[in-house]
Amino acid sequence: MNGVGVMGVAGSPPRAAAHDLEWVRDGAAWPLNEYSRFVTAGGVDWHVQVLGRGPVALLLHGTGASTHSYAPLARALADSMTLIIPDLPGHAFSRVDDRRTLSLAGMRDAVTALLGALDREPALVIGHSAGAAIALELVAARGPAAPPVVSLNGALLPFGGLPGRLFAPLARGLAGTALVPRMVARRARRAGVVERLAAGTGSQVPAESLACYRRLARSPAHVHAALAMMARWDLVPFAARLAQVRAPLALVVGTADRMVPPADAERVAARVANARIHRLERLGHLAHEEAPDAVAAICRATLEDHDDDSC
Repeated sequence: MNGVGVMGVAGSPPRAAAHDLEWVRDGAAWPLNEYSRFVTAGGVDWHVQVLGRGPVALLLHGTGASTHSYAPLARALADSMTLIIPDLPGHAFSRVDDRRTLSLAGMRDAVTALLGALDREPALVIGHSAGAAIALELVAARGPAAPPVVSLNGALLPFGGLPGRLFAPLARGLAGTALVPRMVARRARRAGVVERLAAGTGSQVPAESLACYRRLARSPAHVHAALAMMARWDLVPFAARLAQVRAPLALVVGTADRMVPPADAERVAARVANARIHRLERLGHLAHEEAPDAVAAICRATLEDHDDDSC
């Protein structure tokens, strides 16, 4: 794997408050840290990992995760693709002050600025859960030349019924105070809490990844960013625009996903002209962590099919 050294682009990592993630203290335990660098772009102090060789693939994690979630998949893809994997704004080691950046449009614009700073244009965009919505927003802005998207258990449709009406107001209330993130982070220090949350995804999370989730959940700043992101996440207009998506879309679905209903993929595919569903039996919401080789094969095939169609 070809990579770039720590802090390969700009300056040094930002300082963190007590109990929050700090690269000097926590970075040594982060998967693929030898490929980490820090870049300032779009109002965000980014932590981003760049590794591999070949066509460029951008990997966007979901709410509350970080670059670590893609480590197993990155190891499987790095021999055939150049991978750009950022911590989303406010998550893990990426710092942001403007909460408006945590909206869907704000994330799209911030990631666009990061790609500009890195002088890279992706040939493939991979997004997990909420990261899949960012991926589709990103390619929609690129018109007919948009790259294909791989959605990993993508959260692409709004919650229905009463939960949908209550979700955003509740998230806004929880994100509006510093007390709640501190309480959540303190509770996450109790034995078994994070393990139960991981089991609730329907996935068997690898030990390396579970250790990172424990550290993330104990960081008030990370928890606050996740809540603030959910508070600003409006998928109603986004879902209405799905019919306008022209980019090839691979919908990877873990049939045991307990976070995003697997049946949602059928509803999305009915709206997107160039969509194809790939079902991974008995895998959960974190299927890319459980079965990276199977997901990598889908990613490669999606890119190769697009290249063949473009010839």
